[in-house]
Amino acid sequence: MNWDQIKGRWKEMTGRVRERWGELTEDEVQQAAGNREQLEGLIQQRYGKTKEQAREEVDKWASEQN
Repeated sequence: MNWDQIKGRWKEMTGRVRERWGELTEDEVQQAAGNREQLEGLIQQRYGKTKEQAREEVDKWASEQN
C-alpha cells in the first residue's frame, strides 16, 4: 500500500500502527494523522532509532499493508 492510501485510511490504520509500534501512545498516533515524517519522528524518539532506521521500518510496514 502506498503512503497516500495509508494516509487516506489513517483511522483504520491506527490500530495496525499501534500493533507494530506498541510504545507509541494512542494520542501520538492520532496526532501523526497520517503524516509519514511525523510518524518516523515519533519512532525515532520512542525507540532511539536513527532517521534512516525509522524510514526503513515505516517502508517495510507500509509494504506489508493490504
